[in-house]
Amino acid sequence: MEPVESNLHILLVDDDPALSELLTEYLAGEGIRTTAAFNGLDGEKAALSGSFDAVILDVMLPGIDGNEVLRRIRKTSNVPVIMLTAKGGDVDRVVGLEMGADDYVPKPYFPRELLARLRAVLRRQGDVKPSQRTSLALGGLELSSGKREALWNGSSFDLTTSEFDLLEQLMLGGENVSTKEALSLKVLGRAREAYDRSVDVHVSNLRKKLAACSLGLIEIETIRSVGYRLKVSA
Repeated sequence: MEPVESNLHILLVDDDPALSELLTEYLAGEGIRTTAAFNGLDGEKAALSGSFDAVILDVMLPGIDGNEVLRRIRKTSNVPVIMLTAKGGDVDRVVGLEMGADDYVPKPYFPRELLARLRAVLRRQGDVKPSQRTSLALGGLELSSGKREALWNGSSFDLTTSEFDLLEQLMLGGENVSTKEALSLKVLGRAREAYDRSVDVHVSNLRKKLAACSLGLIEIETIRSVGYRLKVSA
């Protein structure tokens, strides 16, 4: 198992103290410091403090639920968020992704699986080495991998970790179609599962943001049953 940096600090928002303690101990063994919050309001406040590298957020919470916490977080922060959803809770998963979650893990889960998802999100966000920092440009659209910055005609716009990586892969693909399977591996860090809509929901979110900032000049074309392709008109 690959090592995890010892300075990582994760926020866990879950109303189950026993499960939170178990996960905290497991992540500590991997060199990850964890702070727990047990309700939505405390979780929201902590997530917006800027003190955490990522947030693990349960959907079912007292006070306000996880989806509402995520909605409030995404108003001002792009901190990576992994949602914990009930097994078979497809609606919760789609809603969470639509609101900007980077990934989800169904409960009950194995801590090792959650760690793998967490590691994948953090790797995508912060493992660009100086020698690998690149800039991509397509018309008025620019992307800086090193700065994690997206620009349209010189003006920056906000993307979540998954949206940024998705846009990067589409730009790298050029005129070629990027398959859903390839995007799942490169953007989410895992093989696409049957009936998994994660890539589609991230594409939908990204499509809306690109259309808004470019007034419709950036499009993500859907190639039915295959994948997606980026098109920039100016």
